[in-house]
Amino acid sequence: MKLTSCKMAAASTANFFTTSTAPCNSKPYMVSKSKSFGLRFNSPNYLRSFSGLKAATSVNCESESSFLGKESTAALRDSFSPKAVKQNRDTVIRFQPRASFKVAILGAAGGIGQPLALLIKMSPLVSTLHLYDIANVRGVTADLSHCNTPSQVLDFTGTAELPNSLKGVDVVVIPAGVPRKPGMTRDDLFNINANIVKDLVEAVADTCPDAFIHIISNPVNSTVPIAAEVLKQKGVYDPKKLFGVTTPDVVRANTFVAQKKNLKLIDVDVPVVGGHAGITILPLLSKIKPSVSLTDEEVEELTVSIQNAGTEVVDAKAGAGSATLSMAYAAARFMESSLRALDGDSDVYECSYVQSELTELPFFASRVKLGKNGVEAVIPSDLQGLTEYEAKALEALKPELKASIEKGVAFSNKQPVAA
Repeated sequence: MKLTSCKMAAASTANFFTTSTAPCNSKPYMVSKSKSFGLRFNSPNYLRSFSGLKAATSVNCESESSFLGKESTAALRDSFSPKAVKQNRDTVIRFQPRASFKVAILGAAGGIGQPLALLIKMSPLVSTLHLYDIANVRGVTADLSHCNTPSQVLDFTGTAELPNSLKGVDVVVIPAGVPRKPGMTRDDLFNINANIVKDLVEAVADTCPDAFIHIISNPVNSTVPIAAEVLKQKGVYDPKKLFGVTTPDVVRANTFVAQKKNLKLIDVDVPVVGGHAGITILPLLSKIKPSVSLTDEEVEELTVSIQNAGTEVVDAKAGAGSATLSMAYAAARFMESSLRALDGDSDVYECSYVQSELTELPFFASRVKLGKNGVEAVIPSDLQGLTEYEAKALEALKPELKASIEKGVAFSNKQPVAA
């Protein structure tokens, strides 16, 4: 499968439909990689330990209607070691999950952290999920631990337990911080969230410096540079393993374009470059797959809608929070892509805000290829052959993004890390 796009690359939540079948047993049998596939079981016990599925004697997994996207079927197959036996035209598949990765969520009791924890708990690639927060995380862990999916959930409360929450972790995701309220920009969160990110990344540097780090805490345009500077001061910076999660912009772009043009959502892919705030979010609507025709008015309308989508949610919630659910969904998608890459999948692409040489800016969001060691390649093709509107928007976003990056770096230089 060749996937050179920012599409969902995930595995764990494909739709399942149960039917009946006859028992079977005998020779090894390979499942073909078609769009949908049927799995038959001669005992309901084979399913009871897998991802909370109810016992059934037959399962059909339809990739096109799956929760996480078109690649779900293939990724689901690749996330398990199937043992198959064939007899009398029926096949028994015994799932042996290779759940081997340990994930930590820092800020797990918050508005993003809780739904994100639930979605990550559903991944067949996660063996252990560490939930950390300064308070209220024990109840979240108790609740989540009742979900009958394979991963173990452990809670850690307060700064004294932060190092233990990070021991042996493969991926750290940081949604910690205060949410936006009506009238606030992401940059208004800087003074509070900058210190939170700095302290948490220091702990990551000390305890699990080789882990992938996913930064969600806003303003991402500044908090990622802050994290980079902290890691540099600690002597453990690996730019290939530090990511700003801009996946919400991709998810929104795909959704809005599909709705606007009455397209099948699963087929739509819109690369989004730049940063993760206001005009720094640049959806490249000329690069939509499948190719669609948009008027100049539609391009401008969609661009503004995508850029302001987060603010729309903040205003709609009227002070009760920010875009927590869509953010959690997008972060779970990026998490699953990272886990697939760590698991050896050589065909994983996502958009992310990373250290980059695509432009004169030191950090820039674009499509990247993910591998076992993090970013394997930054994909330059999306910035080639831009429309006049996109080229002007790209130049217009650079000063604001540059200022946000410099603000993060300046903050880090004034706040030396603990030895």
